[in-house]
Amino acid sequence: MRNTVKLTTAVLAAGALTFGLSACGSSGSASDTSGPLVVAASPTPHAEILNYVKEHLAKKAGLDLEVKEFSDYTTQNPATEDGSVDANYFQNQPYLDDFNKKRGTHIVPVVTVHLEPLGLYSHKVKSADALKSGATIAVPNDSVNEARALKLLDTNGIITLKDGVGNEATPADITKNPKNLKFKELEAAQTPRSLDDVDAAVVNGNYAIEADLKPASDALVLESAKNNPYGNFLAVKDGNEDDPRVKKLAKLLTSAEVKKFIEDKYAGSVIASF
Repeated sequence: MRNTVKLTTAVLAAGALTFGLSACGSSGSASDTSGPLVVAASPTPHAEILNYVKEHLAKKAGLDLEVKEFSDYTTQNPATEDGSVDANYFQNQPYLDDFNKKRGTHIVPVVTVHLEPLGLYSHKVKSADALKSGATIAVPNDSVNEARALKLLDTNGIITLKDGVGNEATPADITKNPKNLKFKELEAAQTPRSLDDVDAAVVNGNYAIEADLKPASDALVLESAKNNPYGNFLAVKDGNEDDPRVKKLAKLLTSAEVKKFIEDKYAGSVIASF
């Protein structure tokens, strides 16, 4: 039985002070490494991977690991910054760079574990070519994932983006739109739920899996893992990289056992990056 605690944004906001003062093993500083290592994670696949480590590998390695699920991924970096948790596992480098810049946080990556390919899905058409003129495409509304979604469409010839556009691309940077597609910006978690209301949606891999979509077979177009900068990693507040508990977890997360678990459980919908 999993001992994971699910934290919604409301619960996090209401209990952050109490949790920070009383949670067992939540260090908040580089010098305090006693107690369990508390790691925030999105439910799928991050918490699932961490719970595999907790249940099968951690005890033998001498690691006391506590996994806390956060349904709202935007709260994980602030919780890591203020010491409510010791580490997090949910994000990629472009997202972290953008978050640190905009929010003034000091989160750093420790080790990259996996890639969740971004995909275009539809309940109404069977291929991207079948999208009709004027079709509406839902895309994530945070700056990094929206740019990533638009680049996926650009790579597959559905639209053309301005040359040199980076991780802040928006629909305003589209230079060619042969099908006159319209874009509906939604919170990333809402994109799979929009599939009955729009013609297609670009969905993050973790949310696709939670919605029982199979990226490897259901996506109309899917990101390639080759040279992909969007691998998800374990992260900590700057200065905590040398915490021996963090080093143990980093080693376990990139072990042969975890790679096999990812391959067996997710069948290409999540790809090990080590």
